[in-house]
Amino acid sequence: MTSLAVFGTGRIGGGVAARAVSSGLVHHLVLYDCNEALLEAQRLDIEHMRCPVTVSVNPRDIRACDIILYTAGLPRNQNIKTRAALLDCNVPVASELAALIPHYKGIIVVVTNPADILTYYLWKITGIARKRIIGFGGQLDSARFQYELANRSIRGDGFILGEHGEHQVPLFSKTGHDVDFNTREEILSKLRNASMEIIKGKGATEYAPVYHIWNLIASVLSDAQKELICSAVLDGEYGVFGCSLGVPVTIGREGILSIHEWDLDCWEWDHFHQAASFVSDLCRRITHES
Repeated sequence: MTSLAVFGTGRIGGGVAARAVSSGLVHHLVLYDCNEALLEAQRLDIEHMRCPVTVSVNPRDIRACDIILYTAGLPRNQNIKTRAALLDCNVPVASELAALIPHYKGIIVVVTNPADILTYYLWKITGIARKRIIGFGGQLDSARFQYELANRSIRGDGFILGEHGEHQVPLFSKTGHDVDFNTREEILSKLRNASMEIIKGKGATEYAPVYHIWNLIASVLSDAQKELICSAVLDGEYGVFGCSLGVPVTIGREGILSIHEWDLDCWEWDHFHQAASFVSDLCRRITHES
């Protein structure tokens, strides 16, 4: 019997919960939100699906779940220009989750922004094994990169490493095409604003994040041993310590089964080091590491 806890049941958390219930992969669902009216509404909406899944809203049940999806906190809006700007608002929410799951042995999927930094923060304060905490963002960023490449008739693989934010690193070297510096910078600028275009039009991103988050969770539950771009706590990979960044990983039932170190070109290495420096500085600030 597989169980999933959704910590934060807004658009993203609620959407993933509905996908989970209808998938046949989840047998018990725990929902939690500080907005009690929203929580009850989401519970009822899911119960009315009449799928063979038991549903709890008791926060004490979270620590017994196989996977925790962490989506609670303040989302971006038109006035919040970067994901990193959400850090001080959302750290207390991460601490609230940590307090509910002492000695947790399952898997945590971090979606709340800034996802890379909160992944590292939760790893530090919970003591969970680093393979069992997965930050979301790289799949979505990579899909947006693929969209931009297709719009420019550039055929090839599109992957993004680094921060899920301003310091993302599109891997042009993996496309199989020689993309010049100006085009790279133009596409990177477009990617940095990709979510804000949607936020301005409808208030929040929704469909694409829900799709890719569920793909990640399903890969864990089915032991897919699938290669995805996820934020992983790094311990020397890519020469980086003291932060979590988007890198290629193999995902399975135990979480991150392995981290792959791909060859990068000079432009990509430069941007990856900038991402590592930016994210590690913020990680040190909130964990008080020297």
